[in-house]
Amino acid sequence: MTVLSVCNHKGGTGKTTTTLHVAAALGLSGWRTLVIDLDPQGFLTHTMGIEEPSPEQSVAAFFDADADPGRIPIQEAAGFDLIPSSSTLTRRMRDLNKPTDVLWVRESLQRLDLEYDLLLFDTAAAVTVYSLNALVASQHVLIPVLPEYQSVVGGEQTYQTTQLVENKLNPRLDTRQFLFTQVDARKRIHKTYREYIREKYGEEVLDTIIRTSTSLAKTRDGATTVFDHNSSSRGALDYANATDELMARLRAASEEAGPEAAAAPNDLSAEAAPEVSEMLNS
Repeated sequence: MTVLSVCNHKGGTGKTTTTLHVAAALGLSGWRTLVIDLDPQGFLTHTMGIEEPSPEQSVAAFFDADADPGRIPIQEAAGFDLIPSSSTLTRRMRDLNKPTDVLWVRESLQRLDLEYDLLLFDTAAAVTVYSLNALVASQHVLIPVLPEYQSVVGGEQTYQTTQLVENKLNPRLDTRQFLFTQVDARKRIHKTYREYIREKYGEEVLDTIIRTSTSLAKTRDGATTVFDHNSSSRGALDYANATDELMARLRAASEEAGPEAAAAPNDLSAEAAPEVSEMLNS
């Protein structure tokens, strides 16, 4: 099973929209896809029209030693399955301050027998114990970035976080891809920042871009994706092409890494602890 986090430490980058539409595009292509909403605000869960479940029936169960993650009812969404978020995550976060608290999700997944081709994490727009849990459990990261200052800064901070996680906690996390979202070709600043990111990160930037689209804006209400109500629109075309390119890159990366890359470390390196705890408390 391929595990991918969609992450940017700044808000307004199209992160949740990207998670939804990559998952939906994969579902249309026959991929068995599971999305886990690790954002305490649960925007993805609400967008899909799913009412907040009880904590033990949500992703919050991953962070409860007395809960059984295997008993979480998986919800059906727009072409993919979903483990919903819970506002309990916000209250629980203050107790998750030990370095080993970044391992809850990875250990929960190891206990489950999930029959999916791909697992996607949607994360909060911040460095939290939950976004770190997603990265520790992932093999790949997709960084949506609006080509404007704040989003670019957030994207670069996210990239640096993934490097730290790879070096200290998860050596399998070796693939990062930037995806430009909400691109307006009329804005000079968008062109400037796209050139900057492409020059700095090279092949780690997807060729496909997501252009501004009224069809994507409409998907924020009604528990649907753009593929449901306007499959021939600019937004549908862009996300279909971006998903195809992303999966081709991930397949190539997996083939290059070989089977040894699939082995996850069994425990947290002691020397990693101070650095991770400093991140959580910053």
